[in-house]
Amino acid sequence: MIIDGSYGEGGGQILRTSLSLAAITGKPLQINRIRAGREKPGLAAQHLTAVRAAAAICHAQVKGDALGSMTLEFVPGNFVQAGSYTFDVSEALPGGSAGALALVLQTILLPLALADGDSEVTLRGGTHVSHSPSITYIEQVYLPMLQQMGVQAEVELKAWGWYPRGGGEVKLLIRGGSISGINLVERGDLVGVRGLAVVTELPSHIPQRMAMRAENLLREAQLKANVQPLRAKGVAPGAGLFLTAEYENTLAGFGALGRLGLAAETVASIACEEMLRFHATGAALDEHLADQLLLPAALASEKSEYQVAVVSRHLKTNAWVIEQFELAQVTVDEVEKKVAIAPVIKQTIK
Repeated sequence: MIIDGSYGEGGGQILRTSLSLAAITGKPLQINRIRAGREKPGLAAQHLTAVRAAAAICHAQVKGDALGSMTLEFVPGNFVQAGSYTFDVSEALPGGSAGALALVLQTILLPLALADGDSEVTLRGGTHVSHSPSITYIEQVYLPMLQQMGVQAEVELKAWGWYPRGGGEVKLLIRGGSISGINLVERGDLVGVRGLAVVTELPSHIPQRMAMRAENLLREAQLKANVQPLRAKGVAPGAGLFLTAEYENTLAGFGALGRLGLAAETVASIACEEMLRFHATGAALDEHLADQLLLPAALASEKSEYQVAVVSRHLKTNAWVIEQFELAQVTVDEVEKKVAIAPVIKQTIK
């Protein structure tokens, strides 16, 4: 199997989806021009850790697993093995890294969920960093939605890790089983919005200001909201606001990270504006979840269909990767903003 890493949006999702499917199917994989669409192409610390994690769970032989590498050969050596694993993004880069551990998590989660037996995975690195799902999003939105598809997994945040220090840690528990399809064309009414305004190594008034601003903005939009301020322990200063919108049939998540010079109220406004834009679409899935549910739907035992807020380039690229492995047919209706996934018979899955 040869995958062009520059296809479509040319980012790390091509690598992660390819690694997951290579581990599951046992198909040898070669990826060329990895992350060619990025300012710094090739494998960064979090991508390199994802490669090594995928290799560990299926005893793969790997060539090209080095920082900056744009070509990778990955040959699975065995069935995916459930068990206890530890993967640390900081070990991939001299001096450490705050690379997103959620990206490593998403690479190995589904292979382990389809394996025989239970797994416990310790992940270290960045837990809440830009351009990647936060662990709060994973915990509050992604995993609960996967549970609707039969995937039994839970994550526990042990330590917060922000850019640029990292130092975060999570425990991931996965019970092996099977995956069922999902139908989310209608999201239903909004039940409510819950949120977390959190800081580490910063004064307690900052999360209180973020929480108050978020609740006020959402109340003005006539939405029920409960945002809890939290001053947590961490190895370095960090701040963020994370919102989860609960609808009758689905969940959606939004967030914003603080940085030096950005007022607490502005952080809250960014997250709330993102949430309100999504709410106005009437769609079932937010932009990120629309992409993230493609792979489990492709591995499910029956068809799936869902409506999305945005047909992103990311989503279309991920659909292309899945179809290269001939495990499912993905149909994207850009007018109706609906995605249909029809899995094929899983005779090729190890």
